[in-house]
Amino acid sequence: MTRTAAREIAVHFTFELGFTGQTAEALLAQAMNRTTFASIGEEEPLYSEYPNETQRAYISALVKGVYEHAPELDEYISRYAIGWNFARLNRVAVAIMRVAMYEILYMQDIPNAAAINEAVELTKHYEEPEVVSFVNGILGSFVRSECPPDPVGLPTTPKDAP
Repeated sequence: MTRTAAREIAVHFTFELGFTGQTAEALLAQAMNRTTFASIGEEEPLYSEYPNETQRAYISALVKGVYEHAPELDEYISRYAIGWNFARLNRVAVAIMRVAMYEILYMQDIPNAAAINEAVELTKHYEEPEVVSFVNGILGSFVRSECPPDPVGLPTTPKDAP
């Protein structure tokens, strides 16, 4: 399983958290097991391979991190979704942006450009071109505004990152 596939699974779980009322820990305990993957994998090829230990840790870190920081991430989305009411935003796009923003803010081993590119490619898989442009615009504005440039002009870590 690639990191891209693991990220997509994390987006699925993040999306699901928005509807179940479960904690991240409860959802992961229910979903991150071989039986669930085998069952879902019969119809969804993404789940046909059970993630290895490193991939499970990555998925868990994303899902738990997004869950714990959802108000902060949603504030950033609201701030950069100019003219849009957060409650009316596409839920899949929100889950994708939450994961990307979490990676940018808290997973310093993932380059900002990679997080944005992965989010845009994932959005292309699920949404119409207008939504893809919307996600790309919000994430680009977020990085330009919240991440100071390094000496060669590339955005680095966010201004408020721990």
